Amino acid sequence: MRRLPAFAMALSIAASVAAQPVIIAHRGASGERPEHTLAAYARAIEQGADFIEPDLVMTKDDVLVIRHENDISDTTDVADRPEFAGRRARKTIDGRAVTGWFTEDFTLAELKTLHARERLPKLRPANLGWRDERIATFDEALALVRSSPRKVGIYPETKHPTYFAAIGKPMEKALVDALARAGFSRADDPVFIQSFEVSNLKALRAMTKLRLVQLIEDEAPPYDQVAAGTGLAVTDMISPKGLKAIAAYADAIGPYKLLIEPRDAAGRAQPPTTLVRDAHAAGLLVHPWTFRSENVFLAAGDRIGADEAAKGDAAAEYARFLGYGVDGLFSDFPGEAVAARGTFLAKTAE
Repeated sequence: MRRLPAFAMALSIAASVAAQPVIIAHRGASGERPEHTLAAYARAIEQGADFIEPDLVMTKDDVLVIRHENDISDTTDVADRPEFAGRRARKTIDGRAVTGWFTEDFTLAELKTLHARERLPKLRPANLGWRDERIATFDEALALVRSSPRKVGIYPETKHPTYFAAIGKPMEKALVDALARAGFSRADDPVFIQSFEVSNLKALRAMTKLRLVQLIEDEAPPYDQVAAGTGLAVTDMISPKGLKAIAAYADAIGPYKLLIEPRDAAGRAQPPTTLVRDAHAAGLLVHPWTFRSENVFLAAGDRIGADEAAKGDAAAEYARFLGYGVDGLFSDFPGEAVAARGTFLAKTAE
């Protein structure tokens, strides 16, 4: 993957977008509500997001529920519940030892007694006021989307599919069946299914026509490929040859945003790489992640003041990435992303 020459960068920025880039509400409007709660999703829909993004894990009784991880220690009040103290366990998830409380050790009824909690309390203290949200099921998120007064899509991610398959809880059929029950089965339905793993997506490709997205970390290769010993590296995936291979089973990539716009040692944004152009050449859409408004997440030139929790100039970052030609992006603040997209499109139409 190469850096984009200045003239090509200018051409990309000047080019009109074939279809309006989509705004994906990352874990809902997670900058304003505790992540992966119905309140966060409702807020995202209210703000104009095109898709809401639920991360899916399994319960003891094989129900798809929405949490960023199957370890719910930091996102619920489970640690404060003495009746569940004995459920605390140490497990190996994707090759990493984790100690906590895990969704697969609880029935749905038990999980529903827990309260969701803000994952980043120091960074987002206002979200601590949301105390009554519960763990949502995938079916509940689908119902919310279907009841929206405007068309909203859903962008589910299978979390740790290799791990769940190993414990007898494969996710693929449950996911496809839930989407079908909600009326989503066609390639043009407002659905993208995403995964960091390859074999998971290939299995889904054989089961559904819905669009699939290969997520790509900055350095860590897909865990299923690590477990299988294939030697696949991120550099392989984002090469023109690797992107062509992805296009054989997926419709889009979801790369870590710094794979598109790197930063130097001082945190300053650098000229874009050719990843967007190369992915488009392979026939893939590009939906980078994750855009957040707080200074701590922004490039040095976009920060305002020294307070890491204060909001910086996220609009500048959105404008650059939209100029690079991305087809959508994941944001914790979908309302701000929608506004930035509107400003960008208005300027390119002038």
